[in-house]
Amino acid sequence: MGMIRDQDRFRLFGRRAVLLAGGKLMLFSALAARMYYLQVVEAERYKTLADDNRINLRLLAPPRGRILDRNGVEIAANQQNYRLILVSERSPDVKGTLDRISKIIHLDDYDRRRVFKEIRRKRNFGPVTVRENLDWKDVAKIEVNAPDLPGVHIEVGQTRFYPWGEATAHLVGYVGAVSQKELTGDPLLGLPSFRIGKNGVEKIHDESLRGRAGRSEVEVNAVGHVIRELSRKEGQPGDELALTIDMGLQEFAHKRLGDNSASVAVMDIHNGDIMALASAPGFDPNAFNKGVSKDYWRELIGNNRAPLTNKAIAGQYAPGSTFKLIVGLAALEAGVITPAHTTFCKGYVQLGNVRFHCWKKHGHGHLDLIGALQQSCDIYFYDIAKRVGVDRISAMAARFGMGKKLGIDVPGEKPGLMPSRGWKRAVLGKSWQLGETLVAGIGQGFVLSTPLQLAVMTARIANGGRAVVPRVVAALSEVASKDGPDGSPLVGGVESEEPPKLSEFDDIGVSEESMDVIRQGMFAVSNSPRGTAYRARIKEDKWRLAGKTGTSQVKRISMAEREGDVLKNKQRLWKDRDHALFVAYAPVDAPRFAISVVVEHGGGGSTAAAPIARDIMREALKRSDNKKSKAPKKVAKKAQAD
Repeated sequence: MGMIRDQDRFRLFGRRAVLLAGGKLMLFSALAARMYYLQVVEAERYKTLADDNRINLRLLAPPRGRILDRNGVEIAANQQNYRLILVSERSPDVKGTLDRISKIIHLDDYDRRRVFKEIRRKRNFGPVTVRENLDWKDVAKIEVNAPDLPGVHIEVGQTRFYPWGEATAHLVGYVGAVSQKELTGDPLLGLPSFRIGKNGVEKIHDESLRGRAGRSEVEVNAVGHVIRELSRKEGQPGDELALTIDMGLQEFAHKRLGDNSASVAVMDIHNGDIMALASAPGFDPNAFNKGVSKDYWRELIGNNRAPLTNKAIAGQYAPGSTFKLIVGLAALEAGVITPAHTTFCKGYVQLGNVRFHCWKKHGHGHLDLIGALQQSCDIYFYDIAKRVGVDRISAMAARFGMGKKLGIDVPGEKPGLMPSRGWKRAVLGKSWQLGETLVAGIGQGFVLSTPLQLAVMTARIANGGRAVVPRVVAALSEVASKDGPDGSPLVGGVESEEPPKLSEFDDIGVSEESMDVIRQGMFAVSNSPRGTAYRARIKEDKWRLAGKTGTSQVKRISMAEREGDVLKNKQRLWKDRDHALFVAYAPVDAPRFAISVVVEHGGGGSTAAAPIARDIMREALKRSDNKKSKAPKKVAKKAQAD
């Protein structure tokens, strides 16, 4: 019996020994496989991670190129700022780290959600901005608590700054954070707080303004805090951009528009340089750079005066009586009238069973073309529009840059509309009606134009029929070319391209005789006591201007209203009041600038738009006479010295 029990124990021991040996073999096999995986298959990856734990290579955002005016005055600059950066891979508990940060500086729920969202879309060891624009007090608090904030460090960067605020907001635009759909694989776009142009010339010339990234190699400890910088290569700054704008005039124009919902365009009639392009109300572009608040955003989109719209290029208005300049030229060039042609205005004209009224209820009597322009008689232009026809009017308008985009370097430009019989048939599927020609003859109905187009139209009249094209960018060049090769002129450190000469622009093919008649009419508008803009004239002889008023209805006047007393603009709701327009050039004897002003729901062009245009034109001429906008090199050096 004893021998049998010994044999059983031996067999049991043997089985257990085999199982134990098998288990050990499997365990060692698993360990060997894991070690092979880690040391061979994943060797390169873990080597990279290990290096990252000690040496961190960081891209450095380059300074964004400045934007300057024609005299070297900064319109968009850069300012130093301090940012709180988090690298999630170096922070074992991101939520806990953010909790600790929120006890040191203000961090709301929106910031926390944004940080987690950014972490999810970043590559490994990609830095995420927790807060921007920290002041010294916050920076000091973070640094003192750094040992308790793994993966967190302070970074010194730059932020965009627009010193003129609303005055340049629509023109220059603003920069904003890179959205998911804007990521192109360019590592620059992945940098925390990197900004790209979102509107204005910032958007049009964004890639040139960005520059090239630099890099910094730093040694870090286990929790990501920098021990020392091993090497550094600064980035290449973005190109500098010089605009044709005269910032002093731009600011004056913006202030002169005041609380109106309005816009103004001032351009050099010889080369197309835009001297001022303002739209009101505006917005603070700096707010978008830092991250616009919900309250401010609601305020902007809830404003019925559309502060986010650049009305100077995107506002499309019936040009009203300013369009009579085109209708007069079309009639003269077609030979259907002579300058001496007269029409009798009794206050209305009958076409079938429809009565078309003049703005002057009891009529102007007999008028020729110059007199009709001077007093802006509607009946005269109903008559000549009927004679010349809408197609020839539309063709003449196109020669003056109306009805199509002008290609200015600012996004959002609208084309306006110059209707014709073919357009209506193709777009609306209906035949053109004669009554629509009469309405088009006074710049109403389907006719639409932008303030920029009105300024271009006026410039081409003033310069004798050369098709000047508006431009806002004078030069774009690298910062390194500050000295200007071959003695070429500089604008604030930027090599300036020579502006085009008037002779380089196409001749639009309108006779000088016809142009001269129209210019005489515009002179009478502003300098004859019976002219509609006489009260808004410039009294200094050397700066006298020639202009044309316009008042475009936004609400049809019913027969019942005409039979009674038509409400005056001040008696109507703001949105029902007429738009006020005025176009002009000056000085009359040697034209230099053209201007257009449109005041939305401002009432009459003579009372609301003409005084604004007069003041801005006088300022433009005064600045021009003082050589402030003609000596960019000299002024640029002074600006740099300051």
